Amino acid sequence: MKSKLVILSLLLAGTAASASAQDKEKFYSESWKDNIFISVGAGVQGTTNPDSKFGKNLTPLINVSVGKFINPIWGFRGQVYGWKSKMTTDYPFAAINGPEVKREENYVGVNLDGMMNLTNLFCGYKPGRVFELNFFVGPSMNIVKNYGGWNAVYKEVKSEVGGKTVINDVLQPEGVGGTNPKNHDFRCLVGASLGLGAKFNVNEYLAIDLEARGQVTPSILGAYSSGKTDGYIHLTAGVTYTFGGKKFVSGGKVDQNAINDELNKYRDELAQAQTDLADAKNALANVKPVTKEVVKEIEVAGPRAIFFKIGSAKIDDYGMVNIQLAAKILKANPDKKYKVAGYCDEATGSAKWNQKLSEERAQAVYDALVKEGVNKDQLELIGFGGTANMFGKNFLNRVVILE
Repeated sequence: MKSKLVILSLLLAGTAASASAQDKEKFYSESWKDNIFISVGAGVQGTTNPDSKFGKNLTPLINVSVGKFINPIWGFRGQVYGWKSKMTTDYPFAAINGPEVKREENYVGVNLDGMMNLTNLFCGYKPGRVFELNFFVGPSMNIVKNYGGWNAVYKEVKSEVGGKTVINDVLQPEGVGGTNPKNHDFRCLVGASLGLGAKFNVNEYLAIDLEARGQVTPSILGAYSSGKTDGYIHLTAGVTYTFGGKKFVSGGKVDQNAINDELNKYRDELAQAQTDLADAKNALANVKPVTKEVVKEIEVAGPRAIFFKIGSAKIDDYGMVNIQLAAKILKANPDKKYKVAGYCDEATGSAKWNQKLSEERAQAVYDALVKEGVNKDQLELIGFGGTANMFGKNFLNRVVILE
């Protein structure tokens, strides 16, 4: 009868698991070392500063980025970029018909980007996809040595009014005809940026990138700009290398066929147990009475397998039902010893990681049995690491078996 209860419990647990299975498969980076990438790019930069025409101020731009994708949709990166910013302007001498002068400053900047893969977000993750579209946004900082202001003085300016010469004192930047800005010092200019990137995947390691970024920041040219903030547009092309290739593992979809196979297996065992019980009843009915009858109840252990989720050593509610039923059988047979053997899926994770995880799973079941009152001397703890297809499906290797 206890064998029937164990098998029935496993059937109910499997049915509940299959009913709660999600249809959409989820992926993630199994290790912190997975999906780390480095990118280099080159292109042009232009400023939308109102003092200069956009076509006259394009300059070269280079960048280097290091980042990581946590899953196929979300990631982050740090980017160092820069070279030179320039514009052609007559500021601050426009009011007095000053000359148009080319202004340039070398600079270096840093972007911290949060990244979202729009293709995987809306179309779902697909290994080997050639084209992907990414959105990125975050703070930025430019480090530049620019001018902070102008020295200004009052000067006499003569003008003809009604045939008469009028002399006025006018406040002008000092050094008209030349320039005399103040404080050519290093400054950190904090702003923000966002953009879109098109990625063409050559293979799982290498990709070609095209990116467009819009940025708002205090002017790199400082006192030569009339605006408090400037807009910048970055257009770059480059390449990205992912160390070890893109590696995302599934963690959210249950293999319904495998669950059904397990349920059918337990149904067959339950049917066999019912047949054995009926045969035992018939045999007892045909036994002739004797002077002294000794009846000994034998505890029969049913299947004792506790399954785990990928990368986890935590026992779920279904596993605890199996452990509690198995504990009753172990306590009823105190002279028998049992092996608590932990296993992992060889196809997922490194050998070192699988060995550690299999031991942690075995330890979790060992502790749960002891907590249910099983004698420690009955139990032997062992972890076998990653194994290949003990039951025909990789994910069924994430198990602890009582033998």
